Amino acid sequence: MSNIKTITAITRSIDPAIASQELRQQLSDPNIAFVLFYCSSVYSLERLASSMASAFNGLDLVGCTTAGEITPNGYEQHSIIAIGFSDSHFAISAQIVESMENFTLIDAQETINKLTENCYVKKLTSIKNNSFLLTLLDGLSADEEQFLVTLNSASGGIPHFGGSAGDDIHLATTHVFYQGSFYQNAAIVLMVNTTCAFEVFSCNHIKYPTSKVVVTAADADSRTVFELNAEPAALEYARLLNVTVEELSPYLFALYPLAVKVGGQYYIRSIQKVNEADLSLTFYCAVDVGIVLSTVVMDDIFASLTSELTRMTFQYGEPELVLTCDCFLRRLEIEQREQLEQAKVLQKRYNIRGFNTYGEHIDGTHLNQTFTGVFIARGNE
Repeated sequence: MSNIKTITAITRSIDPAIASQELRQQLSDPNIAFVLFYCSSVYSLERLASSMASAFNGLDLVGCTTAGEITPNGYEQHSIIAIGFSDSHFAISAQIVESMENFTLIDAQETINKLTENCYVKKLTSIKNNSFLLTLLDGLSADEEQFLVTLNSASGGIPHFGGSAGDDIHLATTHVFYQGSFYQNAAIVLMVNTTCAFEVFSCNHIKYPTSKVVVTAADADSRTVFELNAEPAALEYARLLNVTVEELSPYLFALYPLAVKVGGQYYIRSIQKVNEADLSLTFYCAVDVGIVLSTVVMDDIFASLTSELTRMTFQYGEPELVLTCDCFLRRLEIEQREQLEQAKVLQKRYNIRGFNTYGEHIDGTHLNQTFTGVFIARGNE
């Protein structure tokens, strides 16, 4: 049995053909059977799809566009990171759902059944207790919540995490990639069956809530809040922050988020943008009339994450890979606070790889401004 479990490849070439070849060369080990990649939206996606399909002919290949890549060298942009998984330690199956909007419970059951069957026939290890799900969703579809709830109801308790695709904060189009083509309004569901010990986890860095506001007018379908406390939403939010509407930006959204209390816990509802025409706010996550949002004071962004990674390393041993879906607003906060070097040290220490997302998924729930992922232990060499 090969000792190689995963290999990470990275390219910063913007030419799709060269980038694809560079990745393929780095992932040339014959034991690699499945490749997961995350790419900047700066690429010509049509050319990249063709080049990647050609370079990785014969291998299962899935991926998505990002709001930043997390590589062995820390946070990056305008690059592609690819992770190859060896068939001696991983049996991975992927299914595409071409319409998230029309995804039913029957579709969810069929998807899980197909994934289970495809992993089972590889005869690596038992499915139960040795598998997790990874979802990659179109990050601008506004269908994530319903899709994740439906999928979760059919998952049989299999641990699940994932991320919503980004587009380098252009907020125009986000894509997922499946076997040769990029898709919009689509989802990819992966089942990862592995002999490695692992744990799916999620953490945020909310310290405590401060002021409360009530959503008094909203459109849930488009995640747009028109009024907070019966005032134009952007105006009221700016007042809470003691800034002007003109000063509102993704950087301020990252540093001063709003959160909702669910079951005793606070979860961030990240703001996507200000709509200048009516001073409404569009969010990345579900919002509706009547919910109470709180401004929150944020803790040290690395505290809870370092604590979790330390705990898991103690429990499972050194990480082979921490595959992450890390909200792009966390990266913006780290940039604002000039903590990129600190982030890089942590990412290197724990073999953190992944991408900056427009939303994270954990066990059927859609979240914002979290670090969500899977810790995969190295185990015996």
